[in-house]
Amino acid sequence: MNLMDLLEEAGGGNSVSTLSKQLGIGGADTSNLMEALAPALMRGLQKQTEKPDTMESLTKALASGHHQRYLDEPNVLADDATLADGNNILGHLFGSKDVSRNVAAQAAQSTGIDSSLVKKALPILAGLAMGALSKKGQADAGTPDGDLLGGLIGGFLGGGRDSGDGLDLDDVMNLAKKLF
Repeated sequence: MNLMDLLEEAGGGNSVSTLSKQLGIGGADTSNLMEALAPALMRGLQKQTEKPDTMESLTKALASGHHQRYLDEPNVLADDATLADGNNILGHLFGSKDVSRNVAAQAAQSTGIDSSLVKKALPILAGLAMGALSKKGQADAGTPDGDLLGGLIGGFLGGGRDSGDGLDLDDVMNLAKKLF
């Protein structure tokens, strides 16, 4: 499952459409942009799973459900608070503004979409991705306070934690590969 599929499954189709309108680009360009940015977001997610404290922070962020509003209320994508939240997410995923700028520049080059539009889209996409992960994880876990990452893994890998040794980096990496 890729990022577009995840957003569609989580009910984010209207959010993606809103993002297209906000950027002034068509749906195909938005899809291309998302495909260009997804690998960098996946690497950022991978980085968050490398240490127990950052993985715990990611789990808490997903469990809060706060990001789901970007899917449920697409009109908030234009809010300054959404942009600020998306930039905070990128700060956690990438570690610096320079990395975000480089990701945006590479995506602009590969898609032909103006870099200013890519820079505008990146934090919004980060929020949408977190919202979709949160929504999918909560649905798979069965309850809002359930085993969120375990639920995500179970939903994407079909068996969850079948090794009995708990959630480890390999499990989360397999999840991230399926998402992005």
